[in-house]
Amino acid sequence: MSAVKATPELKQQKDITMSATATSISRNEMSEIMPPAAMEAHPAAKPAAIAEPASAITPTGSAQNRLRELAGVALRNIVSPALGLFLFVGLWALIAQDGRIPGPAATWASAVELFSDPFYNNGPNDQGIGWNILNSLERVGLGFSMAALLGIPLGFIVGRFKFFADMTSPIISLLRPVSPLAWLPIGLLVFKAADPASIWVIFISSIWPMILNTAAGVRQVPQDYLNVARVLALPEFKIATRILFPAVLPHILTGVRLAIGTAWLVIVAAEMLTGGVGIGFWVWDEWNNLNVEHIIIAIFVVGIVGLVLEQMLVFVARRFSYGNE
Repeated sequence: MSAVKATPELKQQKDITMSATATSISRNEMSEIMPPAAMEAHPAAKPAAIAEPASAITPTGSAQNRLRELAGVALRNIVSPALGLFLFVGLWALIAQDGRIPGPAATWASAVELFSDPFYNNGPNDQGIGWNILNSLERVGLGFSMAALLGIPLGFIVGRFKFFADMTSPIISLLRPVSPLAWLPIGLLVFKAADPASIWVIFISSIWPMILNTAAGVRQVPQDYLNVARVLALPEFKIATRILFPAVLPHILTGVRLAIGTAWLVIVAAEMLTGGVGIGFWVWDEWNNLNVEHIIIAIFVVGIVGLVLEQMLVFVARRFSYGNE
């Protein structure tokens, strides 16, 4: 009879059997010479733990934490604002029960009819709400742009040179608290027309935040930057464009955001006084027609447009707020 060759499988099984036998003998020998308490404490006396398959281990903890985070974000961004709007509409409907102001349902129906054709044009005094909004935005854009072109460079000069800051400080402190509408008669006197007077009011109310915020940003530029520019003998134009402007840009955008909010608030009041085509005059005209639903709609329109303008500038400001994220 020929000898049986040992296959690798038989050899592996033999090694496992011998290892198990050695472990059993070792435990038996240790039990004879060691007390039970010492055996439990000895590492060699404990059998090796059986490793669980990797597929049985699931990251339930991290998944639960992720779900909690998503629920918290949804609660902050969706549920809470929706609850606030629901309470606001409910309070509005409760107040409207006495009949003095229209309720949410009547206002909504009027808004659907109004925005079904927002760009009709039946003459200079009868145009859709879309044209009125665009005309107001045009006036705001013109006055705001002129204020930015003058106010931002002035802010750089005020913040850069102490002599100029001391010279302009009493003028700014005196004129800044003046109500924007107080400048309207001056505009009507000088320009002899309603549109330029409204733009003038936007300009004078928007320029102060730009000057003050830009100057504050220039004063906060680290002195080391300016010392390096002095060592390199950079001209003032390069200092302003290469060093000051990138560092001051977040402050400039903050001033721009405050200015656009002020300008949009002022234009409504200015148009009520000057007339013409615009959201302010449209509100006043609807009051003369005793159409209170349209007045409430105009209030919401002014708020939504102002919110959109502010959020656009907030997005831009965050984009350029280096190191403040």
